[in-house]
Amino acid sequence: MKSSYRTEISALTRRDAIGRLLAGGAMAVALPAALLHAEDERIATAIRIGGTSHALAPGLRLAVESRRALDSVNDYSASFYKEEMVGRKRVNHQLTLKMRETPFSVYLRFENPHKGREVIFIAEKNGGKMLAHGTGIEAIVGTLELDPSSDRALEESRSPITNIGMRKLLELTIAQWNSELNIPDVKVRYFPNAKVANVECRVFESSYAQKHKGVKFHMTRLYVDKETSFPVRVEQFDFPAKTGAQPPIVEQYTYLDVKPNTGLGDIDFDVKNPGYDF
Repeated sequence: MKSSYRTEISALTRRDAIGRLLAGGAMAVALPAALLHAEDERIATAIRIGGTSHALAPGLRLAVESRRALDSVNDYSASFYKEEMVGRKRVNHQLTLKMRETPFSVYLRFENPHKGREVIFIAEKNGGKMLAHGTGIEAIVGTLELDPSSDRALEESRSPITNIGMRKLLELTIAQWNSELNIPDVKVRYFPNAKVANVECRVFESSYAQKHKGVKFHMTRLYVDKETSFPVRVEQFDFPAKTGAQPPIVEQYTYLDVKPNTGLGDIDFDVKNPGYDF
């Protein structure tokens, strides 16, 4: 993926407070009946509140549909982009990702910035530590073993490596919307013809005009690939500093060029891989 795409993401995000990013100005439309009436036992308690279909229920159903699409995915590679507010610093990363669901395994190679930095994490191996090395002068110290939740590991990240991946992204979104079912005044919109790069998507958006206890974000957007039903992006916006101001983006995670079930093996998550620089 060309580095200009990261610039495009940031520029679009800055000017898109009301959905202009979605499908180049696509209009919000009524949710289709298939989403309104689909059932899933895992969110059955979320579907009806006080006898009326909850506004967030279609978003939960879309997320569960996407999670079902991932049930047949054992591993994948992807180009992974993230934009985050870490403290008062805005951080953008472009990475190459390899992901295996069982055992939960992650390989990351930084493309921009810190090109050449690599990270490996395998659940219940290496003492629960992630293995990482830098480049240039950082390479002098060799491979580091880091607690994923340590300050060092989270210097440029809002979440630990244990939260990475499309499935974890969905689980966190589902948990968030479930936790907001009793929050009043939620506004939702559905965009059936959005795009992320060249990927055609369906987008569900939830937002709150004002802060409520239990609401972490002003606005949340879930982007689901129309063809694969994979969750290719989630965006989280903070409440604007003043009325009429654009809501600042807090988190944006994007998965592109996803190649599922390529047969990734142990060697893909091993520091001894001859193609890696550990």
